[in-house]
Amino acid sequence: MQMTNIPFGITDWSTIEQSEHKGETGVAYWRTQNFGDIRVRMVEYSPGYLADHWCSKGHILLCLEGELHTELKDGRKFILKPGMSYQVADNAEPHRSTAPNGAKLFIVD
Repeated sequence: MQMTNIPFGITDWSTIEQSEHKGETGVAYWRTQNFGDIRVRMVEYSPGYLADHWCSKGHILLCLEGELHTELKDGRKFILKPGMSYQVADNAEPHRSTAPNGAKLFIVD
């Protein structure tokens, strides 16, 4: 990834309008900023959230609050707690997440 044409800036995430994305269960709230081809999001999963699809998009994801359970399509499972992150490339390993008690994430993709 090459980051170009992004001047120095500050984001006050509380001022970014949130969008709602329903999961198979629960809901995700996204606050999104785009910088060229780079999408940066602050995402909150409600308790009981389960993604409604297998995701093939690459991400760098940092768990800020709560606990994120991520399952890969091959059956492997991982749990992220605050301060933990994962990274995955585009079209590398389909994954989906759940947040039994809710979670807050910072995601770059």
